[in-house]
Amino acid sequence: MIDFTKLDYLKDGNDKQKRVYEVLTKYRIFEKLSNYSPILAGTIPIEIDIEGSDLDIICEVKNEAGFLNVLNQILPQGIDFKIETNISNNENCIILNCILEEFPIEIFGQNTPTTEQNAYQHMIAEYKILQEKGEDFKQKIIELKKKGIKTEPAFGLLMNFENPYEDLLKF
Repeated sequence: MIDFTKLDYLKDGNDKQKRVYEVLTKYRIFEKLSNYSPILAGTIPIEIDIEGSDLDIICEVKNEAGFLNVLNQILPQGIDFKIETNISNNENCIILNCILEEFPIEIFGQNTPTTEQNAYQHMIAEYKILQEKGEDFKQKIIELKKKGIKTEPAFGLLMNFENPYEDLLKF
């Protein structure tokens, strides 16, 4: 299985993955976030992204003030960004949204190890399902996403899950 905790797999991926690797390393995003165990989660690592899919970078945050300080300095001058805080799974989270070159980016931080966060757990479950079900299934997921259906509900439809967000965590 691919080690999604490192970015190296992107170098040998599809054209979009190679471009993602290029942008993330050019701006040293993961290097600047290294104290927060960043992981690229979502659809791009498992090749079910569509036009406009964002880069979801998840982080483990124990010190919110320190993380906010890093987020306020992580991007080059002139890049517009928005930082908000809210609650996810009964826990504070901090979210930065921006566009870096052609990619919408969301950096998500909460006080949970990155490999235990739902975004990572969902991605791993989806990756395993895609490996098991094959290319036709993958194309059906992509088609559903193009019709506006979010990733987890798309898997839920094809896998007959009652609650795709919870059922993927059990997979």
